[in-house]
Amino acid sequence: MRKQIVMSGIVALTIAFSAFSGCANQSTSENTPRASQPGNHANMDHSTSSEVPKGLKEASNPTFKVGSQAIIHADHMEGMNGATAKIVGAYDTTVYTVSYTPTTGGPKVTNHKWVIQEDIKDADDKSFEVGAEVVLNAEHMKGMMGATAKIDSAEKTTVYMVDYTPTTGGEVVKSHKWITESELSVK
Repeated sequence: MRKQIVMSGIVALTIAFSAFSGCANQSTSENTPRASQPGNHANMDHSTSSEVPKGLKEASNPTFKVGSQAIIHADHMEGMNGATAKIVGAYDTTVYTVSYTPTTGGPKVTNHKWVIQEDIKDADDKSFEVGAEVVLNAEHMKGMMGATAKIDSAEKTTVYMVDYTPTTGGEVVKSHKWITESELSVK
């Protein structure tokens, strides 16, 4: 009987320690945005993939040329505003803010910046009006792929893929998608 009590105690301590150490090993990236921010990007995918959606056309005459630098004036993510960006891609498209409920559950994401025309399932060349319902074909955030979204705003512009080091420190964010032309200024 005493042996069973001791074994039960060891098992309970092992489970508790495993749960505690699992939480302790979770780290937050320096690039994780503030959860209270509109368009919460807490689950933003920081992959270094420079792949762009099929059909996206390079900008013929972008204000910020590929290889140049610019200052970011956006706070999609913590440490982004004021950071120096290296332009790694420039594309002409329609850009949208969208609201959607992640397919993985969780709270509704509102005014997510940015989804481009080519990130919308079966979009072709037709632009969408504010209030339209669309299906997302992008994985910027967990639960975005396949989610039904409402268009909150739409604008034809040049969007940029950028590399930058957060002003809060940390590793370089590679191939961040997307920054609009109005969110950049000359360095």
